[in-house]
Formats: sequence, C-alpha cells, structure tokens
Amino acid sequence: MGLQACLLGLFALILSGKCSYSPEPDQRRTLPPGWVSLGRADPEEELSLTFALRQQNVERLSELVQAVSDPSSPQYGKYLTLENVADLVRPSPLTLHTVQKWLLAAGARKCHSVITQDFLTCWLSIRQAELLLPGAEFHHYVGGPTETHVVRSPHPYQLPQALAPHVDFVGGLHRFPPTSSLRQSPEPQVTGTVGLHLGVTPSVIRKRYNLTSQDVGSGTSNNSQACAQFLEQYFHDSDLAQFMRLFGGNFAHQASVARVVGQQGRGRAGIEASLDVQYLMSAGANISTWVYSSPGRHEGQEPFLQWLMLLSNESALPHVHTVSYGDDEDSLSSAYIQRVNTELMKAAARGLTLLFASGDSGAGCWSVSGRHQFRPTFPASSPYVTTVGGTSFQEPFLITNEIVDYISGGGFSNVFPRPSYQEEAVTKFLSSSPHLPPSSYFNASGRAYPDVAALSDGYWVVSNRVPIPWVSGTSASTPVFGGILSLINEHRILSGRPPLGFLNPRLYQQHGAGLFDVTRGCHESCLDEEVEGQGFCSGPGWDPVTGWGTPNFPALLKTLLNP
Repeated sequence: MGLQACLLGLFALILSGKCSYSPEPDQRRTLPPGWVSLGRADPEEELSLTFALRQQNVERLSELVQAVSDPSSPQYGKYLTLENVADLVRPSPLTLHTVQKWLLAAGARKCHSVITQDFLTCWLSIRQAELLLPGAEFHHYVGGPTETHVVRSPHPYQLPQALAPHVDFVGGLHRFPPTSSLRQSPEPQVTGTVGLHLGVTPSVIRKRYNLTSQDVGSGTSNNSQACAQFLEQYFHDSDLAQFMRLFGGNFAHQASVARVVGQQGRGRAGIEASLDVQYLMSAGANISTWVYSSPGRHEGQEPFLQWLMLLSNESALPHVHTVSYGDDEDSLSSAYIQRVNTELMKAAARGLTLLFASGDSGAGCWSVSGRHQFRPTFPASSPYVTTVGGTSFQEPFLITNEIVDYISGGGFSNVFPRPSYQEEAVTKFLSSSPHLPPSSYFNASGRAYPDVAALSDGYWVVSNRVPIPWVSGTSASTPVFGGILSLINEHRILSGRPPLGFLNPRLYQQHGAGLFDVTRGCHESCLDEEVEGQGFCSGPGWDPVTGWGTPNFPALLKTLLNP
C-alpha cells in the first residue's frame, strides 16, 4: 500500500493497525528491579501521552551550536533566543496538520504544545490510547524507594506508516522513572583530629578549590542557576536553612530557593534532592537558584521528558543547570536518544550550560552475546553536555590532592561518535595510557566522557532536619562544579560578557587550563578474569575517569573570563 493510500485512511489505520511501523523497536521494556505490576489499567481511566514531532533543520542547529560555543568563531557568545530556535526547528505545516488530524480523530483532548511546537502532550482514555497505538497495553506499576505509581505498556506500540516522517516517538509508554545511585559510606576510622576534616562540607570545598569568602554572587546581576530532580524526591526549605546555619557561616549565601518549577511534595525530604540544592547554593553562593522538582508529574509522564519540554517553553532560563540523572544507553531506543540529544543541542544553542553527573558505576558492565563490555550512560554520553565525574581526597581526612573515586562514571558512547572538539585529547589518551582495557570492551571512536570532575566522596547533607555524613556519588560533584561555573558567569555578566554557554569546545581548546589534573587511580568495571574489576585509569591531561580534572577557582576564572 502506498503512502497516499495511508494518508487517505488515517482514521481507519487507527482502528485496523495495518500499514504500521514501530518507532522504538529497540526500547528496553523489561521491568526495572523493585517495580511490580498492579494489573491492567481501567479502559476509562485517563492518561497523558507526549508526542515528539519531527523537527526541521537539525543539521543547521548543530552548526549554530558550534559557531556560538567556539571561542575562535566570530559568532562566539551570540546565542539564539528561544524564538530563534523555534523558527529553526519548528515542524513543517504538513507534520503539524497530519499529527493534529490523527489525534483529533482518535478523540485526544486538552492537547498542549510548547513554543517550539515540536512536542504535543494530550489526554486520552486508556481505551483511546490503545486504539491509537496498536500493540500498547497499559498497566499500573508501583516501585522505587518512594513507592511511585506509573502507567506503562509492557508491549511495543505501533504507529500508522503515514506518520513515519512526522513523529519521532511517543513518551509515556515504556521508560520508568530513574532511581538514585547515591550511597552512604561507612564512617572511616581515624585517630586524632588535629588539622583533619571529618567529611566534605562547603568550607572543605571552598578551601580545596581556592574560593575565598569574597567569591560569592554580588546579588546585583541577573545571574541564576538551577538543579533538576526526577526522583519523586523533594527538598525542604527548613533543611536548607539548617544546612546554611551549620555550614554557611563564613560566606554570604541565600537561605532559600528563588523559584520551584514543578510539584514540591509535602512528604519526607530526599537525600539526593537535599544534596543538589545545598551544594549548588553553597558552591554557587549568593546566586539566585531555581529547582525543577519532578516537573509535570502524572502517572503517564516521563519526568525527564517533561523537563526538556519546560526548557522549550520558557524564554528566560537560568544560565547553568545541573542534573543528576542517567540511564544505560542500551536501555533506550535510538529514536528517543537522538531526539533527546537534539533537545540538549537546542539548549546549547541558547547559551545554557548543562552539567550532567557521569554516573556511579565506573565504566559499567553488561554482557553482549556472552562477552562482557563496558556500559556507557546517557545523557552523560551526549556531545552537547558537560559531564562531571568524581574524585576523593588522597588522604581521606586531609584537604590534599585528589585521586579517582572508583565509582566515577566514564567511558565511550556506543551511540554518538567522538565530537571534533575532543579529537586531540582523546587520541592522545588512547595512544599514551599505559593501562588501557582490551579494545573489545569499549567503542574507542565514541564520544568520551566525563569532561571535568569534582569531589564526590564523603559529603555532609541535612535531610529531614538531620545532618547526615558520608554521602557519596557524582550527584554531589555535579552541583559543586555547576555552582563554581555560576560564580564565573557572575564575573562575565558584570563585565558585560555573555554567560559561558556550552563549555566543551572552549574547555578542550584550552586543554583543561584552570583545573587540577587528577592523575592517580582507576574506576571500577566488569568483575571478570580479563579486566578484574578495573576500567580506565587517570593520567596526565584528559582521561575518561576525571576528564580534565577538578576546579581551581582563581585559575579557572582567569581562563574563562575573557573573551
């Protein structure tokens, strides 16, 4: 049957399922650990689905990102507005008309778009959704540490073939909310405490990274920063206030969040949510801070996707965003990964600095056709974000040099090729590292990460009014690095320069100037006879464990202040 016949019979196709295709055949649909099915959803129950519409001019968008992010380009720092991005990527009139007609015929209602018009979120009954998406079968599930309820389909869905040029994927069917990989280490044993610290606090971070009490926001600029949380966790203002009373006495700071986007639950505070806010606001001290808190949560929605849509629907956003979220690359469909990557590209074109945690499983490990391979994570592996790894102090109780935190996520993407900005650094690492794992374990030609690092081991956090020690993970290093970049943005804005924007092209051109190089330690990987649990090892210059290294604030400010 030809394309014309498909177009003529859209409504019939909804019912018949003929002339159809699967947009996400490679999406993993196995139930994550800790989740259980509660059975089929009621056919009359309503759910919300998100339709990712095919964008235009994505190649041109990629070129513009390079132009505005490369210090050697005359376009450097001349970021696009949201309206500019919308004009570029907006779906074609044919796409908009075809998809809207299809949804209308299926009985979809209360459909909402975004400024860029490339997402459409609609409400349907379960019965309508299963007719619209043949193969889908919606069930209720519950799981995760907070007993989250979601509606998902354990079976793949189909779309009419006529929609193949118009829809990338449908969100809200397969992917489950993420779970935290933060860990609380046992308290190390120590004898005598002269000159020692007993865990990482803001004063430890400020001392290690050479921040003085004057290195805070001025309170007079329009500078702002944000963290995003998708774990159905919440922070409490009272915890933030207590944290600042305990640990913020020697620097000016803000004791409350400027804006919460999304739903702030009234339940117990989560350690990860508390950590993100407390360390973004103590590293990026006295800078206006937003929190995206499980935005747009509904049983049928994917919180990370909702956050991306919020970015496409607001003209004025914080300059720096830190995100502690990730999934195994292999668990996500190609359609989803490529589209999310384009969303990250849109943010880079607008001059937003997106920092993602590199993950807490070292190089990772999974079995492919009976052979072990390392397991990269996404969005850490996206070429359009700055990915943050983790370190520990060489002497656990002294503010000394840093070594690799063995959990620090890092490696090489199996999806994205190596971007040009890191060609020199990665080639040098691969040709000079004395401890390279066997080539069968990783894709040497893929986008390599992380790009930078910070301390990720042994943090103090206040959660539910209780100070909690020894919290560890790259969820800690990411807001710290983000806060430090916000301080640099403060200087840039006050001197009439644009914010840093997408940092990687500049970071790699400057060969990590302004960062402490971390040269000792390896991260974990597959426990087998060949690699014996060891992944990549750090060394001089860039490496896929700690990137270019950790921030030395005065030197990094000098490096990134001009132009």
